[in-house]
Amino acid sequence: MKKFKGACVIGQSGGPTSVINASAQGCIEAALKSDAVTKVYGAAYGITGVLDDRLYDMTMEDPLQISRMKHTPSAIFGSCRYKLADPLTNAIDYQRILDVFKKYDVRYFFYNGGNDSMDTCSKISAFLAQNSYDCRVIGIPKTIDNDLACTDHCPGYGSAAKYVAFTCMEVGLDAKVYGNGSVTVLEIMGRNAGWLTAASALAKSMGSGPDLIYLPEVPFDLADFISDVSRIHDKQRDVMVAVSEGIKDKNGTYISSYFSDTSKDRDAFGHARMGGLAGSLANFANAKIKAKVRGIELSLLQRCAAHIASKTDIDEAYLAGKTAFETAESGISDKMVAFKREEGAEYKCVPVLVDLVDVANQEKKVPREWINVSGNGLLEPFLDYVRPLIQGESELEIVNGVPQFAQLKKIMTREI
Repeated sequence: MKKFKGACVIGQSGGPTSVINASAQGCIEAALKSDAVTKVYGAAYGITGVLDDRLYDMTMEDPLQISRMKHTPSAIFGSCRYKLADPLTNAIDYQRILDVFKKYDVRYFFYNGGNDSMDTCSKISAFLAQNSYDCRVIGIPKTIDNDLACTDHCPGYGSAAKYVAFTCMEVGLDAKVYGNGSVTVLEIMGRNAGWLTAASALAKSMGSGPDLIYLPEVPFDLADFISDVSRIHDKQRDVMVAVSEGIKDKNGTYISSYFSDTSKDRDAFGHARMGGLAGSLANFANAKIKAKVRGIELSLLQRCAAHIASKTDIDEAYLAGKTAFETAESGISDKMVAFKREEGAEYKCVPVLVDLVDVANQEKKVPREWINVSGNGLLEPFLDYVRPLIQGESELEIVNGVPQFAQLKKIMTREI
């Protein structure tokens, strides 16, 4: 296929992670070395940066600062949760994107995000093709939720899973320090898929972690919850529970809505905003079981903990970005970089390409056979799956006892 010469744009979307900037670095460094690329731009706040003509010129950045992106958490260009309309009913945004791409002669576009971001990628790719504009569009996977279809796992998940495991072990020890009887509920991210909460089983396997783990994959019942907690409280006094923020009852109703109206607060994609479940469940348990209770919401702490990031995760995130550019440069478009785990005793994952349309708006759940019969714990196959993803330590640069993160100048094209 034809090797196009032109500019490259990379944007970041959705919730940040510890390693999303590693993917951006992999893509940017590969693009800067390519003789097919005239300019490399970072889109300010995702696709909204393209719509607003707010692009950072990466050729103006210090290579040292770009290299530090590998260990810098959050989304360095800024992110967004902006939903593009159906181009068949409203093509205004798409036409604007096309106009900006023409203005800067953008021939390579990369979008780093989750399910909704792959949908954005797919729609943009289709619109550009329909308007005979030659541009290679590639999705780069990212989500701590690990719920993207067609890939063994997602960059960002391994580091977040490692943080969850460490934190659960530490809280587990703290919760039992007095021995007077307590119920501790940890709320972990995961609206419809419980991969991140499942990682708390790593802590349990090491002897200090949740006694009960509840995922969205199994219907949650408050009566069963109280029964489970009571049984363990009677046996060992202190009880620790890990719960996904998005657990639902048998009718598909979020348990969080039992205690507050989540329907009033939704994001641009119509997703209910989560939070507050840990405290609600802890208080509910306290009304039934007289014990000291506490609810702990890990919230954004679990997604940007660069200090405990997995080296495996960092390296694979960088590889995903690098592979994305190399794929586009070779003439391939309308794909997402995914990972395929190879057979064998030693862990090895290789990058593969999957169609954007096969990923967009799909969700990968924790297999039911990896969850125990009672629906309140994980089995060994899950541990076998997740352990390789948390291996290795971050090589984060430390200066005077604190991390040295990347500091980009972020010079916009309009300022040059």
